[in-house]
Amino acid sequence: MSDVQCTHLDQIQRVTAHSHGCEECLKTGDHWVHLRICLICGHVGCCDSSKNKHATKHFHATQHPIMQSFQPGEDWIWCYVDELAMEPNQLFYEVDP
Repeated sequence: MSDVQCTHLDQIQRVTAHSHGCEECLKTGDHWVHLRICLICGHVGCCDSSKNKHATKHFHATQHPIMQSFQPGEDWIWCYVDELAMEPNQLFYEVDP
């Protein structure tokens, strides 16, 4: 087990998802593979397996370091800066109906 720890966990906010799908793909009518949510602002973007990679583009544009899987049944988070995956066993976001 690694002793490396994420140095950005203190930036996590309890956020509300801005949308039910990738915000940019919904605007352009494009498709995504999986979704990720920014735990700083609630932006929903598509994963790196999607052709547009909007979650990573959001990180590069904003420097918001922490995202969480937005897939049902998944709760892992990823820190872009420290390049660490973590299993928090909780969701840090809410979804409006």
